[in-house]
Amino acid sequence: MILSVLSKSADAPTPSFDQIPCAILVTDSAGVVQSLNQNLLLLIGGDKDSWLTKSMELMFPMASRIFLHTHIWPMILRDGHVREIRLQLLDSGGNSLPVFVNCQKTNQEGIDQFTWVLFVTIERSRFEQELLESRQRTENVSAALAKSESFIRGVFEATSEGIIVTDSDAIIISVNPAFSKLTGYSQEEIIGQNARILKSDRHDADFFLAAFQILQENKIWDGEVWIQRKDGSIFLGQLSISAICDQNDVVLQYVGLCSDITERWDREQLIHQMALHDGLTGLPNRTLLMERLSQMIAKSHRDSRQIALMFLDLDGFKKVNDTLGHAIGDEVLKTVATRLSGLLRSTDTVARLGGDEFVILLDNPENGEAIAQIGARVISVVNEPMHFDNAEAHIGTSIGIAVFKDSACTPEALLKKADEAMYSAKAAGKNVYRFAE
Repeated sequence: MILSVLSKSADAPTPSFDQIPCAILVTDSAGVVQSLNQNLLLLIGGDKDSWLTKSMELMFPMASRIFLHTHIWPMILRDGHVREIRLQLLDSGGNSLPVFVNCQKTNQEGIDQFTWVLFVTIERSRFEQELLESRQRTENVSAALAKSESFIRGVFEATSEGIIVTDSDAIIISVNPAFSKLTGYSQEEIIGQNARILKSDRHDADFFLAAFQILQENKIWDGEVWIQRKDGSIFLGQLSISAICDQNDVVLQYVGLCSDITERWDREQLIHQMALHDGLTGLPNRTLLMERLSQMIAKSHRDSRQIALMFLDLDGFKKVNDTLGHAIGDEVLKTVATRLSGLLRSTDTVARLGGDEFVILLDNPENGEAIAQIGARVISVVNEPMHFDNAEAHIGTSIGIAVFKDSACTPEALLKKADEAMYSAKAAGKNVYRFAE
């Protein structure tokens, strides 16, 4: 009933928008502002000249813009009007202001126009009364919207981000071509399906429970989600979900915007790998070793557990480099890394500090005898000949072993003890292990 007072009369004089006691906006068929009154400017800020020829979308936050495209415009094009649609308007401070939106399509001399009347929810009753009293003055204020549905569909279909719209039970009711391209599902295949069809195994139930709780409380959720395509492959999506609610704050629909950020994630993982791992052998570097050692020491403060650190320096490696070349030397280092990794448990760590120095971090070995046995096996596997095409290399290793005993001992101090014990092994004739004092 709100726009019924805006009926057309050829004999009535054209009233001034500023005389109308509610927010009024007139747009052309592309949603571009043609006119607006002072009451609307008081809400959104700026002056008339700054708003003319701009899109009315700029007056609304993203969730309301999407609802305009997916629901309000199609309703107007079908029925010629909308009544009492609740949206959020951006006020002059950038804050969301709840409003009821009404729109009436008219035709002036062959040109479609749309008049938008906005009521701030808390002032609705007063505005409606004043509007009724101003019936004669508002007869020629009707505005217009798009000449056809092509403008609306063009925006929805041309955006590069995937858009998915579901009902309150997560049943998919609309997707755009970009979303079909991302997931491999055509509109016909996915509409009517539950959004769970896109769920991958990369997240547990707690992840989705926490996300849904945030969405229920804040009416918006934004994050990264691994999504499964139709062919079973997965991609990492940057997903933003907004809840569209009625005037009673009851969720009617959910609108999601999604983009593929897998390549960015892969680059970040590569950078992370390079920062924490040795470029030649792929083993953890000093930074990652000390991080794991710190974690292990912290864990030992909570429960009684052994920690042992083995510092390895290869014997005869310089001779390999000098006689067989650095390329063979690199292959020797990679072979040592492979042999050591295959010798130990998954809970242990093998790291390369640089050059021909390796460190083994043993997580909770049984006792000193078990540690000594591991040291002997390490020497044995390193001593085994290495064959590369027409070359054969022979090396050994001297090992210094430090066992964590003092809770006040730092990771750096424990590594230093193992290093000093390694030099004792060198002095003892090489290719042996020695425990730190």
